[in-house]
Amino acid sequence: MKDANFLQSSRTPALRPVTVACAALALSCGAMAQTQVVKPPVAQYWMDVATVSMAGMDEMPSLGGFGGLISGATGLGAVSFGATRGMMPGRWLDLAVVTQRKPEGTQGTQSIPPGQAMGPSLTLLPVQAQPKTQGSDRGPRESVDEVPERPKGRMLFYWGCSETVRPGQPRVLDFATSGAEEYGKFMMGRAVRDTGAKATPGHAVWPNEKNRQSVPKEASLTGQHAVRGEGLPESLKFAIGEQQDFMPKLAVNGTGGGTSATALSWPGMPTAQAYFLTAMSGSEGEMVIWSSSDVPEPGWGLMDYASNANVDKWLKEKVLLPAKQTECAIPAGIFAKAQGAMLRGIAYGQELNLAYPPRPTDKRIAWEPEWTAKVRVKSVTMLPLGEEGSGAAPARNRRNAKSGSDNQAQDNQDKPKAQEEKTLVPGLPDVGKALKGLFGR
Repeated sequence: MKDANFLQSSRTPALRPVTVACAALALSCGAMAQTQVVKPPVAQYWMDVATVSMAGMDEMPSLGGFGGLISGATGLGAVSFGATRGMMPGRWLDLAVVTQRKPEGTQGTQSIPPGQAMGPSLTLLPVQAQPKTQGSDRGPRESVDEVPERPKGRMLFYWGCSETVRPGQPRVLDFATSGAEEYGKFMMGRAVRDTGAKATPGHAVWPNEKNRQSVPKEASLTGQHAVRGEGLPESLKFAIGEQQDFMPKLAVNGTGGGTSATALSWPGMPTAQAYFLTAMSGSEGEMVIWSSSDVPEPGWGLMDYASNANVDKWLKEKVLLPAKQTECAIPAGIFAKAQGAMLRGIAYGQELNLAYPPRPTDKRIAWEPEWTAKVRVKSVTMLPLGEEGSGAAPARNRRNAKSGSDNQAQDNQDKPKAQEEKTLVPGLPDVGKALKGLFGR
């Protein structure tokens, strides 16, 4: 017994720290291994909200039945799903809902607040799968011996809000000598996977073939919304506040241009989280691209909705302009040779993500949401910079405005230098012509 007691007393102090350490490690491992069970929601809902503007163009007026005929013939002003991704001036909505209980799609009715001025509700109809067609209507194929001609010309890329071209710019891509890898690197930019409303089979959407009501100019989304329909949870209702309401128009104004810098400014928006601007022009054999990013970012994938996390990330990376910034400058001379230049801008709104019931903070409790909802908001605009890149009226407009004088040389001589500082005059430049010139046809 004496020996046993001796062994126990002599070993215990040495073993105790190891035992405590193992116990602590076991608890730590157990905590790390604790993963919350998350089940997919019964229903998912999406709302995409867009305000679209273009310099010199107001929202398409309501023309009644005659307007419908014009829309059908030209596509202008047509209310259809996906208009939030287009550039037709106005206020646009895309709504979509899907439920596991009716995977083939269900008809939904969304009650809306009175301030939306579109009646008591909107009807969401299921998207039908399109039958596959046999054969091909691609037409005759080109001979395998025919190799497409390599385009001629080059692309120049500038970036940053600056009155002068910054050191190290521009990046240049020569179409005649650059390979596919160089082209890919030059065109590469930030982008994210789309997580918004989609008109895919199984989803019920608005607008649809039977419901194409225009969104009034005075419409407001603030208030209570509820979505009802077979297979949809009774709890699918939520409120929208001012942060997710229609944003104002992004009214960008520009002065200067040509051999001078182009000064851009716009009124601040209370609900904007960030801004991004980009411009493109083309002249004979040359395309010029500029973006407001402080780092090299062409912005191909940025002129659309962005999540709050991505907006925050891109702000830290100095890709986006902060919400408090309301002016920028395009470097002098970069569009001086342009036959047509176009500016595009976007103000990012705050994305709203909802779920019911809320996710339990205790990971030991499984989360089984009845529904989730995502509301995305943006305001986008387009602004022509003038055919000559001067920020003044397009040349054809100045010629038409001449009173009784057809001597263009004399007109140019009499034109004061101060004209370079005139406000940009709305009028679509012939960008298509410029791009054709870039590729030699």
